[in-house]
Amino acid sequence: MSPRLIAAWDARVAAGTLQPDRDQRAVAERLAMLAAKLEARPRAGGLRGLLRRAPEPPPRGLYIWGGVGRGKSMLMDMFVACLDMTAKRRVHFHAFMQEVHAGLDAARKTGVDDPIAPVAANLARDLTLLCLDEMQITDIADAMIVGRLFEALFAAGVVIVTTSNLPPDGLYRDGLNRHRFLPFIAMLQERLDVVCLDGPEDYRQAAGAGAARWFVPADARARAALDAVWEAQAGAPGAPHEIPVQGRGVRLPRFHAGVARARFWDFCARPLGPADFLAIAAALRVLILEDIPELSAQNYNEARRFVILVDALYEARVALYASAAVPPHRLYIEGEGAFAFERTASRLAEMQGAAWGRGRDA
Repeated sequence: MSPRLIAAWDARVAAGTLQPDRDQRAVAERLAMLAAKLEARPRAGGLRGLLRRAPEPPPRGLYIWGGVGRGKSMLMDMFVACLDMTAKRRVHFHAFMQEVHAGLDAARKTGVDDPIAPVAANLARDLTLLCLDEMQITDIADAMIVGRLFEALFAAGVVIVTTSNLPPDGLYRDGLNRHRFLPFIAMLQERLDVVCLDGPEDYRQAAGAGAARWFVPADARARAALDAVWEAQAGAPGAPHEIPVQGRGVRLPRFHAGVARARFWDFCARPLGPADFLAIAAALRVLILEDIPELSAQNYNEARRFVILVDALYEARVALYASAAVPPHRLYIEGEGAFAFERTASRLAEMQGAAWGRGRDA
């Protein structure tokens, strides 16, 4: 077992930044055991590699799933940070699939018969460990790609660790042509150890308790509060700004010095996708988002875009100030998509913490 990860977790508990949690500690120990196996593998070109008759199979990866806010992403980040190796990569699943789709488009332009093969080869080059945070498959295009992609990555010896809110057999539930997705689920269960982290407490909710970044309702008082946020964060009137994304532009209605202000409908009522929201998040340190409505199956497309936007902001640690019809935990409470939205509500709660973000107030 690698002592660094356990020591890091224990140090955070001792410092009071983490609460003692038996379930988290158990998953940390599983990750520490995997770290030890990865670090024990011979480096390419080393003496042990020359003397070995045949390469050992790579260790099994992990599929860590459980409720929102239980510490899955935090443990993955600690695992990557404590791992004494360079051939590692940690990436959010949305960003990873955006990269895959861009690679497939480029490969098709070369006339190759199977575009997945060069994409997988490029991803696996000089890579021993791939950590994918928040695996969630809702798009049929992703569902039809991941099986062959992961098969190629496993064949190349890449060890995969992933987190998700759902167990493997819960992925892409009720999705179009789901029967074609079932072999991928079987592959995950065969190639990864499935570990549940589902303790009783959502730590993100506690982290954001009491902060004044989410203003309810979205009325004149909320607008005045957001005016004050703009003045404090941007300090200038601002102007429209366009962010280039894959040969086109995404418009920010108001922007200055890494601070943007927009309405919910400016982003979520337009046909924007993960690449757009990742570009928005990369360009900002603060986003002021107004007039977030209650969400349901009636505005499912807008709600789905909002989920992707929040994921992008969360990964980039963008400070979010918002006005909304209701608090985060009541935004989407019934109908198709309500269960998946629990993760988004949890992230929104954490993002209200005073220390969240990389802006002037962080």
